[in-house]
Amino acid sequence: MSVDAESFQAAFQAAQLDLAAKVEQFNAAEINAEKIDVKDPAVIVQDLAAQTSHLRKLKFRFLEQNAKAKYIRNIVTDIDDAAFVTEEDNQLLDAQAAGKKEQLREAKQTLAEGRQEYRELAPRVEAEYVRLKDAAAKAQDLTQKIIDARLALTRLRQAHPKPHLTISGAEQRLTDQVMEMQELSDQISEAQKNVAGMKGGVKTGTQEVEKLRADRAEAEKAVKAAKVNADDDSLMPLYNQHVASLKLHKSVLDMPNAVQEKENALQLEYVIERRPISIQLAFHPNTRQLADVNVTGLDEQGVDVSEVLGKHTDANDVPGLVAGVLNIARAAAAS
Repeated sequence: MSVDAESFQAAFQAAQLDLAAKVEQFNAAEINAEKIDVKDPAVIVQDLAAQTSHLRKLKFRFLEQNAKAKYIRNIVTDIDDAAFVTEEDNQLLDAQAAGKKEQLREAKQTLAEGRQEYRELAPRVEAEYVRLKDAAAKAQDLTQKIIDARLALTRLRQAHPKPHLTISGAEQRLTDQVMEMQELSDQISEAQKNVAGMKGGVKTGTQEVEKLRADRAEAEKAVKAAKVNADDDSLMPLYNQHVASLKLHKSVLDMPNAVQEKENALQLEYVIERRPISIQLAFHPNTRQLADVNVTGLDEQGVDVSEVLGKHTDANDVPGLVAGVLNIARAAAAS
């Protein structure tokens, strides 16, 4: 039996339980309240019950092992060196135990009063707790939104480097674009009006062309029906009358001669106060559109007819052009 006691003592010492150091370490340990959810009173009660049960088991194990160790020491120690337990020792231990029990009872009483106070205060702070919990959740949500907004802003800055467009610059650009769009709309409206006018002119010209084609067809039919011979004596009086009328018209207009230089060019020669004036008219091929006008004989008199030429050339008004040039020439000759 002595050998078994010695082996048990050696195993107990080799275990290095160091219960006193463990107690100090447990008391000195700091619990991070942020990592442990101890907000629910029911959870706190369960944790407290579990810890109390565990501590009771540790206390029983400690007392059991301590009693065994003392018993083994008394057995294996020589009788002369053994420590005897007397009645006074037991009374002293009883007194110490009674004092500790009284302290424990007072501590339990204080703990019970504290628990009761907590139970009474819990309904009062529940509304504030819920409000703070909602505020914490909202703050966490806002924090996440702020982080997301900063990340999005960083991405925008990377995607759109400086110089950035300011609000005033954007408003000015918008105003310019609105004005430009208004101008373009006005131009479109004006172009549509011009197109409508051109369509009307084309329609009128087409009708006139169709009318001229009909007149030409009728004239060709009349010529074919007449079958006039060049040697027909009945045409000579008409010819002589036409030539006489043409000479009279030339004499009235002071135009002694009219020459067709090319297929699309005509030269009119006039004599105003014994001063020859030549008007050369050039037309676009196969059209009646006046292309160019050249007047000679007025430069020596220092007369400028460029304005009259430009005005009537743009209007394709040949009679008005000739009349205007002759009026200017007569006015210059009279002065």
